[in-house]
Amino acid sequence: MATQATSQGSWLPTRMLIGGTLCAGEGAPVVVRNPSTGEVTTEFAGASLDQTKAAIAAARAAADKGEWAATPQKVRVAKVRALLELFMARTDDLRDLIVTETGMPIKSFALHAQVGAPMAQMDVMLDLCLKLPEIEENPISLEERINNMGGFVQSIRRYVPVGVVAAISAYNFPLHINLWKIMPALATGNCVILRPSPLTPLSALALAEIAAEAGLPEGVLSILAEGGAEGAQLLTTDPAVNMVSFTGSTEVGSIVAGQAAPSMKRLQLELGGKSAQIFLPDRVEAAYSAAIGVCMAHAGQGCVLGTRIFVPQEEKAKVLGAMAASMAYAKIGNSTDPETTMGPVISEAQVLRCERYVKLAVEAGATVVSGGKRADRPGYFFEPTILDVPDNKNPSAQDEIFGPVVSVIGYRDVDHAIEMANDSSLGLSGYVFGKDAKAALDVARRLRTGTVNVNAFFASANSSSGGVKMSGIGRERGVEGIRAFQDVQVMNLGSAV
Repeated sequence: MATQATSQGSWLPTRMLIGGTLCAGEGAPVVVRNPSTGEVTTEFAGASLDQTKAAIAAARAAADKGEWAATPQKVRVAKVRALLELFMARTDDLRDLIVTETGMPIKSFALHAQVGAPMAQMDVMLDLCLKLPEIEENPISLEERINNMGGFVQSIRRYVPVGVVAAISAYNFPLHINLWKIMPALATGNCVILRPSPLTPLSALALAEIAAEAGLPEGVLSILAEGGAEGAQLLTTDPAVNMVSFTGSTEVGSIVAGQAAPSMKRLQLELGGKSAQIFLPDRVEAAYSAAIGVCMAHAGQGCVLGTRIFVPQEEKAKVLGAMAASMAYAKIGNSTDPETTMGPVISEAQVLRCERYVKLAVEAGATVVSGGKRADRPGYFFEPTILDVPDNKNPSAQDEIFGPVVSVIGYRDVDHAIEMANDSSLGLSGYVFGKDAKAALDVARRLRTGTVNVNAFFASANSSSGGVKMSGIGRERGVEGIRAFQDVQVMNLGSAV
């Protein structure tokens, strides 16, 4: 394989997969920086707009030819599983790329969610795909089964591929997100064009180099990175694309939805989150570690992280003191240092965003309990930050910051906690902690969010996730995540008379 390498011998793939062929980019440069140092890791030519057009044309031709869609389900899934096995054989290399491009510490407890977990989940997903029927009978009544010509009618649902899927992913968990877009889409017979975040394109281009060996039909899978956004815009507007699967901010997701609307594309959008963690009075001691847990989970760069922490008002001062003490366990450092527990955010822009929101929070009445500023070291580091926030209207409680910043808010009673938790334009995830399981479940039932975790955090290929309100459309993982890449065709079959 033609790749670049650092002085340490790391794998730095830079070629695109377009229509089944690996090739160099012909467009604007993609500059990948190491968030731990701010230095350039590699720079290469990204895909040009013409190359994106070529990828769309190849995918459209393959979809219209129908060879991949017509491949028997068991055979198609076996081919996708063979592709997964090629990916799994390079797990260590992929992990090194993730550490380099995302800045996640090599010893982070969350690193498994970057590589190991999605690899394992893909295997389970493929098993689940095989269990789902390709046709199902509609429950029409006996009377309806007799047609007006004296014959009999059977009404069935067929699940067929959407066609051409544009997959546009975010930077924070790039391999995880990329796999959860391309693999179920391929397994259900679609043709896929993956466009990763320009901030973390290397793991996607690694998949491109590996996939080139898999022998998929021409045009079924293309992977390209670009320095700008012209290609991404084309993927969301070109009528030849049938579906857009996008993970990113709510602001950009709204733009994507608008661009996709004129051609009525299927949308799967996983967008921003401002998830609440509600600690009931009988479980308030569990809140002490909540802030460090969020901050050390990829420096707070996770859409499902519970960055709003609700505790009983009378316990708030005690909780804040314990949280501040927990920050002694946070060791900020380079992602390759085994002693590091919290790495950088992704970019200089993200550091500035954290600074701006801390300033806005304080201006609106919040107090910085711990952290609150850029760390004094090279790279894109922001201190793990605890804010004592007077109410849920504070900017730090309303907007997704996407950094190591948590807002601690006191509640008068459980109804008040639920009211504040639901007082958000976002609704991606949520958490309830209580020793009384029934009471905790009662609270969970009243939360308006796509997922609620009660005394747990759970992620499975068999269990879907997705948002409500401004947190997105559709779901990933589980049965719904597989069916998202399929259209339903109803066939009404009459007997000859």
